[in-house]
Amino acid sequence: MPESEHNKGLAAGVFCFVFWGFAPIYFKLIQHVPALTIITHRIIWAALLLFVFLAFRERRHLLTALKVSFKQLLVLLLSGSLIIGNWLIFVWAVNHGQILSTSLGYFINPLVNIFLGLLFLGERLNKTQTIALLIAASTTIYLGIYIGEPPWIALALAITFGLYGLVRKQLDVRPLVGLFWETSLLMLPALFYLLWLVPIEQTQSFDRMTWGLLALSGLITVLPLIGFNYAAKRLTLTLIGFLQYIAPTISFLLAVLFYGEDFTFGHKIAFAGIWTALIIISTKPLLKMLKRKPVV
Repeated sequence: MPESEHNKGLAAGVFCFVFWGFAPIYFKLIQHVPALTIITHRIIWAALLLFVFLAFRERRHLLTALKVSFKQLLVLLLSGSLIIGNWLIFVWAVNHGQILSTSLGYFINPLVNIFLGLLFLGERLNKTQTIALLIAASTTIYLGIYIGEPPWIALALAITFGLYGLVRKQLDVRPLVGLFWETSLLMLPALFYLLWLVPIEQTQSFDRMTWGLLALSGLITVLPLIGFNYAAKRLTLTLIGFLQYIAPTISFLLAVLFYGEDFTFGHKIAFAGIWTALIIISTKPLLKMLKRKPVV
């Protein structure tokens, strides 16, 4: 691949992960809106925006691009429920001062992926991965003991996103097309919730800025995904894997330095353990990547 294409892919990859890292700021702006209401808006606006984007990209081939089998639709309904559950947990956590927990969850996620591969795909752990998982598990358990309960938010985010990746891995559907169907299949329940279950007093209390920010939720969802797909076609999976740590790192810094969340001794131990585990599993792929011939 030409170096210019690689650089464009790298720029797109950095953009999407930086975007995701700063996403808590957006949700903080609408923290007066219940998390479920935010998510229903996100589903509806994302589905509409994805349809417009795909229609523009595919033009006359739109119907062919969107074509999936009934079995695939059922699987997409499952994966859609998982990713939207993940969104709901994330938004609720951000709006309740738990950005630090979301950061921990997405740091744990690569390790959860290794565990799911072992459990469901028959993959085997090497010694390095075993050591990394033991370190991550022990320090996460320590955090649970320290705070008096398991770190439910972090674990729920890591597990739902890991399961989402596992389900989508089995499905031969392009990412943006898949997300279109995932949101579209849940669009009717989302509309039903907004039109019939949300109290009128709640919506009447929203000002123009709130309505505008809720409408932007579709762009907040779709824009970084477009960047991610652009990057994924031009970068190695190893490099994408390293870039993914940008988002939780930014969220971590936002939580501690900007929003002043409590970074306890237990959190320090847990994050130190997770970062150590990530360094252990990342060193070998990084060295392999660095030994490759430069792109020309």
